[in-house]
Amino acid sequence: MKLIHRIGYYLGGFSIGLILLAFFLSGKKTSCAYGPNARTIKSISTKKQRFYSDAVESAMKTHNLDTLAITNLIKTGDVNFSESDTKSEGCKTYLIENELNDKAVELTVKNCDSTATIQSLIIK
Repeated sequence: MKLIHRIGYYLGGFSIGLILLAFFLSGKKTSCAYGPNARTIKSISTKKQRFYSDAVESAMKTHNLDTLAITNLIKTGDVNFSESDTKSEGCKTYLIENELNDKAVELTVKNCDSTATIQSLIIK
């Protein structure tokens, strides 16, 4: 079999496979979270129970933020692993950095098995 025929069969099978994948995965909320930052953000975002400390609630009132804005800050933020406590057993504490209205924002989130608690919100 000639090389051009092999390449043609390969590309034909590959394109059929892509079409089947697009058909089966369309409409499903699939994601590829392979990096440590993406896995941490996904773990925090998928918690059914999220609690806010009193300091965070007062900061939210001061800066006119709601829970949707906090969720957006978490999902689009970057985890600073050098400042986070990732070695503790049970609940780990992460520092998430982001920007809001050209101001630096730091969120400290305590991530447990079934809950996530936002402990501090600092807008610089």
